[in-house]
Amino acid sequence: MSNFERYLSVWVGLCIFVGIALGHMLPGVFSVIASAEVANVNLPVAALIWLMIVPMLLKIDFGSLYKVREHWRGVGVTLFINWAVKPFSMALLGTLFLGYLFVSLLPEGQSSSYIAGLILLAAAPCTAMVFVWSNLCDGDPNFTLSQVALNDVLMVFLFAPLVGLLLGVASITVPWATLLLSVVLYIVVPVLVAQVWRRALLMRGQDALQRTQQVLQPLSLLALLATLVMLFGFQGEQILKQPLVIALIAVPILIQVYLNAGLAYWLSRRFGVAWCVAAPAALIGASNFFELAVAAAISLFGLNSGAALATVVGVLVEVPVMLSVVRIVKGTRGWYERGIA
Repeated sequence: MSNFERYLSVWVGLCIFVGIALGHMLPGVFSVIASAEVANVNLPVAALIWLMIVPMLLKIDFGSLYKVREHWRGVGVTLFINWAVKPFSMALLGTLFLGYLFVSLLPEGQSSSYIAGLILLAAAPCTAMVFVWSNLCDGDPNFTLSQVALNDVLMVFLFAPLVGLLLGVASITVPWATLLLSVVLYIVVPVLVAQVWRRALLMRGQDALQRTQQVLQPLSLLALLATLVMLFGFQGEQILKQPLVIALIAVPILIQVYLNAGLAYWLSRRFGVAWCVAAPAALIGASNFFELAVAAAISLFGLNSGAALATVVGVLVEVPVMLSVVRIVKGTRGWYERGIA
């Protein structure tokens, strides 16, 4: 994990400051950016999102899917957490905290938008950053690669119906046409482009792929930070009026990360999964594909929406929280292995 990635939350904090300042000083520029739309897709943001997502998908080898059967119990645990627990627990926690407990502290009429952002955040399991977390905890790389590849395939088919279901349950109007367009634009097409590009690079050798990934990785993170500057440029006035908003939105995110990581870890132990699989299983079960969530929130609800802000809070807390999960699973390895001996 590079120092730049390790301090991602610091850079996000700086983007908050820079975005708010620029939004206050250059409102005309941000109005022009907001107006550059085609079919509800903001073109500058779409370009940045692609720069974020494609380099991450370039790491995925769908040929590794056959290895899923080697770790079927660990795969079963993460599939259960990712698709049957995490999205629903986030919808429940978001509704409880932002729809009821904290509603009087939030900007009027924004709670449902924040909940929608949390649903989008939890509806897709993490991809690229999982490789970082797995490496830090000495996880089985074959399991991590096959699980991520399987989740990417499932996202193509499950993301839209799952989001539509949970938004409907939360009484949030579902813009189906825009949701399906987001799936095509930010999942299907990037997956296809990344795989075609990956195959072309591998024809020139593994070194060509690695060199390309090394060049693109900083661009991917810079694109993420540039997107956050734009988001906070639009959200600045609201944040200055309600500085507690970000902290309040972070509460259900923090709870669901530790809840799902703990549940995945405990289930793995109960089913006798080797620790080198259980550790990345806990991390895959807890982390989110926040790049996709940001893109979908912007497409569905707009750059200056509460949903977009909620997904950005997910970015803000992702790195320090997941590093703490890494520390927890490594620190409890002895306890875990005594339970399956």
